[in-house]
Amino acid sequence: MKYGYARVSTVSQELEVQLQALENEGCDSIYSEKFTGTKANRPQLQEVLSLLKESDTLVVTKLDRLARNTVEGIELVKDLFSKGVRVHVLNVGLLEDTTMGRFFLTTLLAVAEMERNLIVERTQEGKAIAKQKEGFKEGRPNKYNPKQIEHAMQLLEVNSYKEVENITGISKSTLIRAKKKATSC
Repeated sequence: MKYGYARVSTVSQELEVQLQALENEGCDSIYSEKFTGTKANRPQLQEVLSLLKESDTLVVTKLDRLARNTVEGIELVKDLFSKGVRVHVLNVGLLEDTTMGRFFLTTLLAVAEMERNLIVERTQEGKAIAKQKEGFKEGRPNKYNPKQIEHAMQLLEVNSYKEVENITGISKSTLIRAKKKATSC
């Protein structure tokens, strides 16, 4: 049997390209998830790994979808090889349990890990530069501007939270936080 596995790291990323590639490859069953690659215990990956048996094939679009660090990737693929499972990486080909195949796997995983580490370094450098700028605020930007919140606070004087939520679209929890902030100042 041919199993496909697709993964993206965040909820905002799309799986469609990977799922289409796995379907085009003729996978009998496809497992997918939106789960960070830095965690080893990814539920859908664990499920597909538990199903794989001798002569099955695990298909992924890229090696970094399976593992983000060299040690984890080598262990995972070594375990699959020991079960007699083939590993097919669409942008590389079929991985083989040979000296050259293991060398190739180790090299690819090391490059994927280095790429991930460089992304983290660049992100942290960018954050450090941004923090030096006046008005920097870490985190997600506010959904509502101060004028909208002020209007909602005025409406709260004569309306219930639910009514203000219906009028403005601002959730009750946001209104409560804004009210607490206004009274604490």
